[in-house]
Amino acid sequence: MEEERLKSILASLLFAAGEPVSIARLSAACDDVPRATVQKALAAMAAQYANENRGIVIEEVAGGFQMRTPKEHADYVRKLLAARPPRLSRPLMETVAIIAYRQPITRPEIEQLRGVDTGGVLETLLEKRLVRIAGRKEAPGRPIIYETTPEFLELFGLKDLEGLPDLSEFREIERAVEQANTGPVESIETHPEDGGAEASAATSDQSEPETASAPSDDDKTSN
Repeated sequence: MEEERLKSILASLLFAAGEPVSIARLSAACDDVPRATVQKALAAMAAQYANENRGIVIEEVAGGFQMRTPKEHADYVRKLLAARPPRLSRPLMETVAIIAYRQPITRPEIEQLRGVDTGGVLETLLEKRLVRIAGRKEAPGRPIIYETTPEFLELFGLKDLEGLPDLSEFREIERAVEQANTGPVESIETHPEDGGAEASAATSDQSEPETASAPSDDDKTSN
């Protein structure tokens, strides 16, 4: 397939999907164009959209590619849609952060870190599809273990869990989340390359609940 035609088709597919779409699905929809060819075309499109300062960007999120509005346009989009960004309370943010960094993790382990009951919070996170039940731990009572979902990655604009921000950035993000009614969290820059080391540090010290905070509440606005 000719490259420009492929780019045009991919743009239509991403626009119509409204959610992250994997390379495999895009390849199949394009009459089995090789995945490497699809990925190359997407990279070229992403660069082109960014260089031309378009009102749409193409980003790799939650294991797929998605059309999204630039973060600097978030206020305008919200005015048009009369919508607020997805908002999570502090207990929800703290709990989902603990799960994200220490998954798979059980409810007693979460409660040990937070120091409070998390039954209602976990139920809410399950309803929002930000976490899911991943099975049972081989321990007395075989407690349920929890992990994050692709919806979690999409909401926070993460390609994968390695993109989690470092712990110092979590403090900024928590403050921004508290102001989610008036400003986009997207304006906070994260540094995925630091995430792995900080995640290891967080996992090694389970005596301090404050080490677990909140991943970026990405103010996603997609088609």
